Amino acid sequence: MKSVKPGRGPSMMGGIGAILAAIFGVVWIWGAASMGAPVPFLMFGVVLVVMFLVSAVYGFYNATGENRFSEYDITEDGEEPDPLEKRQNHTVSLAKDAAAETNEGGFCPYCGAKTEADYTFCRKCGKKLEG
Repeated sequence: MKSVKPGRGPSMMGGIGAILAAIFGVVWIWGAASMGAPVPFLMFGVVLVVMFLVSAVYGFYNATGENRFSEYDITEDGEEPDPLEKRQNHTVSLAKDAAAETNEGGFCPYCGAKTEADYTFCRKCGKKLEG
């Protein structure tokens, strides 16, 4: 069964964009310093450049790492582990408990979304519902 997994393309584009923003930030700091800008103004630029670099590292790690965090890639079962699976399973068990307590409709066993009795597939995650 296929499932939605993190996308490497958006992460790589985010990393490249963050590098370009950091380069622009360095040029901006240099230009502001050459015009005699006050020190707090320059420090603000340094903070932004550091934030861009951290974002770039995260983007490149997410694009090349084994376990990715994003929402835009479809993979086969067993192809790649889901780093959020433990949290999702906890959410699903909470949803099942809520359904058992209220006896109102049902919940998707995969994502916890509310379902109706006549649903064949979950309207949130698209997986086939049991029963």
